Amino acid sequence: EPRAYLTTVAKGLLVNWYQRQSLERAYLEALAGLPEEQVPPPEQRLLVLETLHEIDAMLDSLPGRVRRAFLLSQIDGMKYEAIAVELGVSLGSVKRYMQQAFRHCLEVMA
Repeated sequence: EPRAYLTTVAKGLLVNWYQRQSLERAYLEALAGLPEEQVPPPEQRLLVLETLHEIDAMLDSLPGRVRRAFLLSQIDGMKYEAIAVELGVSLGSVKRYMQQAFRHCLEVMA
C-alpha cells in the first residue's frame, strides 16, 4: 500500500528530525558553558554536529546490550568485569559485545 509506505517513511523522518534537534540542543548547551575564547567558529561547529549525528546513527544501529556495553566502556571508562556485573552477563559476553561494536564502527567508517 503506497499510503502505508508513505506514512512509515514520514514517521521515520519525524523521529530522525526530533533526534537531530535533541542532539543539536545538547551540543549548543555544552557550548554555552564554555568561555568565549574556547567556543569553536560556526564552520567547525557544523562539522562537529555532523560528526555527532553520524556517531549517533552508528550507535543507534547497534543492538541494545552491545551499545550499552560499548558506551559503558568508552564513555564511562568501566572495565569489562564491571560492565559484566552491570549488565548481568558473563565476561565473555562483554568481550563479544565489544568486538561486535568495534567491528561495526570500522565497517561504518569504511
